[in-house]
Amino acid sequence: MIVAFSVSPSGEPQPGHARAEDGSVSEAVAAAVAVVRASGLPHRTGSMFTEIEGEWDEVFAVVKRATEAVEPFGSRISLVLKADIRPGRSGELEGKVERLERTLDE
Repeated sequence: MIVAFSVSPSGEPQPGHARAEDGSVSEAVAAAVAVVRASGLPHRTGSMFTEIEGEWDEVFAVVKRATEAVEPFGSRISLVLKADIRPGRSGELEGKVERLERTLDE
């Protein structure tokens, strides 16, 4: 399965975790992305979502840990997620894009 997710804090950060004056949450997002990268699962981070590929339990365990990494940065957390569930398939993080590009080249 592939899960695309975005996690962002709102509300007051815990002591020692200030938010940028311009409202940027890049430090919180970086904490979440660091968890994804440390997971060892195939992943890709874009400007709005991080995609991660693996089996259901392992992917959602990483999403949970990434969400927990954002907790110190706000009193509330927003999590948006979209999943493509195709049992028996792997390598789809790259495969889907490759098929799209081939189709566009035709």
